[in-house]
Amino acid sequence: MSKVWSPKDWRSKPALHIPNDYPDAQALSDAEDELTRLPPLVFAGEARRLTAALGNVANGNGFLLQGGDCAESFKEFSADNIRDTFRLILQMAVVLTFAGGRPVVKVGRIAGQFGKPRSSPVETIDGVTLPSYRGDNINGMDFTPESRLPDPQRLIKGYHQSSATLNLLRAFANGGYADLYNIHKWTLGFVSSPQGERYRALAEKISETLSFMSAIGVTPESHPQIRQVDVFTSHEALLLNFEQAMTRVDSTTGDWYDTSAHMLWIGERTRQLDGAHVDFMKGINNPIGVKCGPTLEPDELLRLIDTLNPNAIPGRLTLIGRFGSDKIAERLPRLMAATHKHGVPVVWSIDPMHGNVVKAANGYKTRPFDRILSEVRSFVDIAASEGVHPGGMHLEMTGQNVTECTGGAFALSEEDLQDRYHTHCDPRLNADQALELSFLVAERLHALKDKSVKAA
Repeated sequence: MSKVWSPKDWRSKPALHIPNDYPDAQALSDAEDELTRLPPLVFAGEARRLTAALGNVANGNGFLLQGGDCAESFKEFSADNIRDTFRLILQMAVVLTFAGGRPVVKVGRIAGQFGKPRSSPVETIDGVTLPSYRGDNINGMDFTPESRLPDPQRLIKGYHQSSATLNLLRAFANGGYADLYNIHKWTLGFVSSPQGERYRALAEKISETLSFMSAIGVTPESHPQIRQVDVFTSHEALLLNFEQAMTRVDSTTGDWYDTSAHMLWIGERTRQLDGAHVDFMKGINNPIGVKCGPTLEPDELLRLIDTLNPNAIPGRLTLIGRFGSDKIAERLPRLMAATHKHGVPVVWSIDPMHGNVVKAANGYKTRPFDRILSEVRSFVDIAASEGVHPGGMHLEMTGQNVTECTGGAFALSEEDLQDRYHTHCDPRLNADQALELSFLVAERLHALKDKSVKAA
C-alpha cells in the first residue's frame, strides 16, 4: 500500500468541504511548503502504540474514550483549558475503568481539531451574506468580509498551537499530574453534583487500594504506569492540504504516517468511496475512524472497511456511529450485523452528540442530555444483541463550566443556556454532565459484563 500510494494522490479526486476560495493561491502554496519543513507533531511509534491499544478494544478487551472540543479556537487557547480537558478525560477514564471494569484507551479531540464542515458555504445575517465560518485554521468567526476570507497563515498558527498543546499534554501525562495518588486533586472545583460525590467516593476506594498495593510492594517505582498515562490526540482529517504536508515516511518501517495526530477520522460528509478523503486515509498507517450516520448502508460500509483496512489489522479502523436517539434502533443493527458477519476486526464506538442537536425556543442550538444518554444505552444494548463489543464513546465535551447542553443532574433548562454558552461551533457537555454520563455508561457496561460471565 505505502509503496504505490502518495500523499498527494487525493488532489485528483473529488474533495468536499475543503475551501477553494483562498484569495492568494501562492500564499497558500507557500504555507503548505512551510508546513512540510516543520517537525512532526506526533511520532509513528506513538501511532503504532495506539493501534495496538485499539486492537485490544477490537478484541473486546477495553473501551475507547474519545472526547474534547467541538472545534478548538485561537482565542480560548490557554493552559488552564487544556488542563481542564485533560483532567476531565482522566476522571472519566477512572470511572469507566473502576466502576465499569474496563481498561480505557484515552484519545482527545485536541491539538488539531480546528476545521469543521458546514452544511452551507454561506450564511446570511440581517440581509448580509458572507462565507460561513469554517474553523479558526481557515477563517475568523467575526461576521465581516475580512474575517471570513480564508487565510493560509491560519494553518501555520494552528500547527504551532497544536504543538504547544501537545507539549503540555505530554507534561501532564508523564510529569506527575496523572499520578493516581493525585486522584483527589483532579476534582474540578465546580463539581458539586451527585456525580461529584460519587467520584469522591470512588477516589477514596482507589486511594485505599493504592495504600494496600504499596504495602505489598507494588509502588510507583516498580510500576511507573501508576504515575503516568497514555493520552493520544485525534482530529477530523478535513483539510487534506494540511494533512498532506504533515505526512512523512517513518524511518523505522518505511511506511507513511500522518504526523499531525495519532488518530484521524473521516467525517459523515466526506466518506465517499471515490472521494479525496477516503483516498488519502487509505494510505496512512495511523489508526483511523469513519463516522457512520443514518444514510450509510451495509454494503457501502463493507466496501469502506475493505478499502481502509484491507489487511484486517486489529485497531486500524474505528467505526463511529452517529445516528440520533430516534434513529439508532432502526439503522445500527443492520450495520453491526454486517460487520460481525464480515469478520474484519473493527472498533465500534458511538458519537451520541451529532444526531441529537435541537434548536431551543430561544434560538440556541443545544443537545438534550436525555437523548445523548438514550443513544449510548441503545448502542450498548444493540451491540450485545448483535454479538458485537460496545467499544467506545466519542464526545464533544469541555472541562469548563459551560451551559450548552440541557438536562443532566443540575437539570439545565433552555433558559440556562444563555448563562455560559461559549462554544465556537456545536454545544458541548460540561464536566458535570460528562462525568454523569461516564457513571451511567460504566454501570451499563458492568451489568453487561456480569451478564456475560453468568451466561458463560
